[in-house]
Amino acid sequence: MLTRRDLLVALIAIGTTCGVLAAANPERKLIRSSTYDWNSFVAKPTPIGETRFVANGPTATLQNLEMHITTLNPGKESHPPHRHPNEELIILRQGTVETLSNGKWVRLGPGSVIFNGSNELHGLRNVGQDQAIYHVINVQTAATPAPLPAAKP
Repeated sequence: MLTRRDLLVALIAIGTTCGVLAAANPERKLIRSSTYDWNSFVAKPTPIGETRFVANGPTATLQNLEMHITTLNPGKESHPPHRHPNEELIILRQGTVETLSNGKWVRLGPGSVIFNGSNELHGLRNVGQDQAIYHVINVQTAATPAPLPAAKP
């Protein structure tokens, strides 16, 4: 039989747990129709060039939409070839890059579009004489799978 004291302790525990969960995962504001002015982006230096944050959050139909712009210095690669569960669209604004797609390196120039499928090996490197600038759009939906387990050496 539950006593008033047991009930009070249980209610306090439930309230505390809900508070901790709410603080750990606050509701993120939906991204709605928006405009993003190039002149408002802050360029943050990186060891390979720079990055400009655009947006990161849920939309009406996506669990997450993340957008940024990368400037990649000549001779640099964004990172070693890798996989991730989200799908990614890259639009090359300036420069010459090689991208790993379907197991082969492909050379592309300004205006080119790259689509990296879920959990497919891909990579990108600047093979031109000038900086490469590209827009990155990452999407995550309810259908996005969990990350693959890390490869063992």
